[in-house]
Amino acid sequence: MDSKRHSSFDEASATHSPAATSGAPARSTETAPIEAAATAPVDAAPEEPTSASFPLIATASVPTERAARYGKQLVSHMGHKITGSWDEEAGSGYLLFDREGPVLGRFDVVASASDLRLELRTEPERADRLEFIVGIHLARFGARDSLAISWERTDGSEGTTQGPLTPEEVEAHARAKKAAREERKRPGTRHPGTQQSSRGGPHQFRT
Repeated sequence: MDSKRHSSFDEASATHSPAATSGAPARSTETAPIEAAATAPVDAAPEEPTSASFPLIATASVPTERAARYGKQLVSHMGHKITGSWDEEAGSGYLLFDREGPVLGRFDVVASASDLRLELRTEPERADRLEFIVGIHLARFGARDSLAISWERTDGSEGTTQGPLTPEEVEAHARAKKAAREERKRPGTRHPGTQQSSRGGPHQFRT
């Protein structure tokens, strides 16, 4: 990944970080000694744990002329269950995988005129699952445009791929999902609660 690409993600992360949007007033340094100001900057924000503490970064570039549309759709849809935000003007957004409490990963997306750039930060053992969750949702949204998401990882391990899917496959999945919901509503049906994935972490989405 070139430095320019990293820069766009860093800017998007900074724009949507809790520190950047908290609106907390800055403390005055007018009466503070120069030495103190030099050693302890007043407005220095703490390192954001939701992006800085994850050792693995996975990226994907998805060619599409509808990048902003798909980016907004993805963040808005998944944002109903986890923390997320889409900036219409900047054409970028983020998601925090925090449905179970602790943040298990951070996802950033930046739309351009020609592609949708994705970046996922997480622990190596959760990469497969989180790549799949993000990728399969995007592949379904973009089935008519045959979107395919191929992840590349900074640690050298093999990333996963989702899509392309056909509209028929998406429709079949929707029917199966509806049937499963109706089955769970039947009297006497047990609700198993949170399932465990093959990688040992909780499933945060029914895909």
